[in-house]
Amino acid sequence: MDRSGADHWCESAIHTLAELEGRRLQEVEFLLAKLVLEKYYRDNGEIREDRPERHRFDRGVQVWRFPDVLRITREWTRTCLHCSDNTFPQMLLFIELAHNAAERIQKPIQTTGVGQKAIRPILAPYDVFGSTRYVQFDTPKPVYPTDPKKCHVNYVVADTESWEQKMAQALEEMDEVIRYVKNDHLGFAIPYSIDNEQKHYFPDFILHIDDGQGAENPLNMVIEVTGERRPDKVVKVTVAQTFWIPAANNHGGFGRWAFLEIVDPWNAKSVIRNALNEQTLLTAERA
Repeated sequence: MDRSGADHWCESAIHTLAELEGRRLQEVEFLLAKLVLEKYYRDNGEIREDRPERHRFDRGVQVWRFPDVLRITREWTRTCLHCSDNTFPQMLLFIELAHNAAERIQKPIQTTGVGQKAIRPILAPYDVFGSTRYVQFDTPKPVYPTDPKKCHVNYVVADTESWEQKMAQALEEMDEVIRYVKNDHLGFAIPYSIDNEQKHYFPDFILHIDDGQGAENPLNMVIEVTGERRPDKVVKVTVAQTFWIPAANNHGGFGRWAFLEIVDPWNAKSVIRNALNEQTLLTAERA
């Protein structure tokens, strides 16, 4: 593959995958950090949504941010980047993959210190509030019957053979869970974008849960039950955790919110209780 290819952004030619894999990880991190800077941290405040076929490092960027962006990029590549099958991190030197990585690196970057801006929600012009009151539909899918004291909807619709059923069972058996609902026909969606395409993410469950502050002040917990680890799932979870939840909490008018990803419904109780303990410790530290 020579350097004239539109998918490559390095200054030297790469002819084989073995040669590509031989590139240093530091080179990948350095070039990704430069791309993040060029796309999102420009002197004029502009965010570049285009995906140029060539890497550029012009004078119009906030160059003083580079050390911090590089540090975050290194943390991302070493803790968040997971390579499967025969892939390896140096493949991020291909320009399309590099743009995708830059989007993922940028999403968690947020600062809410004194004198700095906090993430705020942009509310929909209508249907701001949802309710289980209007949920009524038929389904050919398997269902799990719910306790009316725990859930206002009489069944949990299962999209898999057992995961949703096991998750619902765990929620039914937890005293901490005041009430819950499967997010099906509720209209509860989190907007996100991937590859510059706008989409909506529908998490699996919404809970009112007692995290030690009583049933009068429940924690609203959004739960995603994760099966296959697809790239779009990573983006959805990242957006929910780093943008939607902080925005909802900063608004202050919709109660307290948290997000939790469950990878094993058979261990859901322990995961939720550990998350509640961490939430309690965090609240105590802030107090």
